[in-house]
Amino acid sequence: MPLPGGAARRVSERLPVFPWDRLEPYKATALGHPDGIVDLSVGTPVDPVPRAVQEALAAAADSPGYPTVWGTPALRDALVGWAERRLGATGLTHRHVLPLVGSKELVASLPTQLGLGPGDRVAYPRLAYPTYEVGARLARADHVVYQDPWELDPAGLKLLWLNSPSNPTGRVLGVAELRRAVDWARAHGVLVVSDECYLELGWETEPVSVLHPDVSGGDTTGLVAVHSLSKRSNLAGYRSAFLVGDPAVLGELLEVRKHSGLIVPAPVQAATVAALADTAHVAEQRSRYAARREALRGALESCGFRIEHSEASLYLWATRDEPCWDTVAELAKHGVLVAPGEFYGEAGRNYVRVAFTATDERVRAAVRRLA
Repeated sequence: MPLPGGAARRVSERLPVFPWDRLEPYKATALGHPDGIVDLSVGTPVDPVPRAVQEALAAAADSPGYPTVWGTPALRDALVGWAERRLGATGLTHRHVLPLVGSKELVASLPTQLGLGPGDRVAYPRLAYPTYEVGARLARADHVVYQDPWELDPAGLKLLWLNSPSNPTGRVLGVAELRRAVDWARAHGVLVVSDECYLELGWETEPVSVLHPDVSGGDTTGLVAVHSLSKRSNLAGYRSAFLVGDPAVLGELLEVRKHSGLIVPAPVQAATVAALADTAHVAEQRSRYAARREALRGALESCGFRIEHSEASLYLWATRDEPCWDTVAELAKHGVLVAPGEFYGEAGRNYVRVAFTATDERVRAAVRRLA
């Protein structure tokens, strides 16, 4: 049954047009290429789920009862252990971790789960994943973009999003920048939530978590990090992610999520434990991405593109100093689909984001066409 017209209008007024819907005409052009489309517009994994993860999922398939929002003790152990090993975080307990049904649901609903509303402000980078804005809009909070967070007006600011490595640019914030942002936020009583979903995909530098002692001072107060297994382990289809950080904040979110029924399925919880215990598949996947990145970067640069930032993540931030939609249209004629930088903010209007998550065969096809 459709919503009454008034309610439908209210929803459309609160949210922007879904960005990828605007790509459909260009996708149709790219699909018309004799050798088929090379879709580099979305960073969705195409490589196999690691065998050990598949086996763990299958072994837990007979799970007729309701799982818990907080996850099994084995899952919490795995999250704590990984965060200590990989992020360098110290002094963690089960109260410092919380599983998520994928990271996007958290980004889109966090302001609401925190109880933010009209008059509260949410800040995020001027080039950023569109869902940060969506989350603020859904809570009816105000949203503001920044170049440097410490230059923000702190009045009414309740939530500061950091994103390193960045989507879309691949930019990595160094320890000094992260520490300055954390110190500023703590001085003004602002919660810092750091989206670190690409942290294990550094190419030209080693990304650092906001929870690393060099940044946090060994204290999680006022800090939360968001992590995902979609990229590192090809688990986008499993919807497995998690938070690490301030137990006071996570405790409040746990209560909200219990009431909301935001529960990671039991087989996915078991698969997550297996994924976090294994580093071999992460190294193997990194090797695949590194080769694709090198091939696409060389091809783009050979036909006049300039690559900026891109020192980490799954994307190349590319420009020919022309309007992004002109670039999208030209590449679509060659069967290559990329994302216009305008999707990520006005500052991206002359850039495109090129994902290197296509198969080796499709990447080779793109390289031939760009040449």
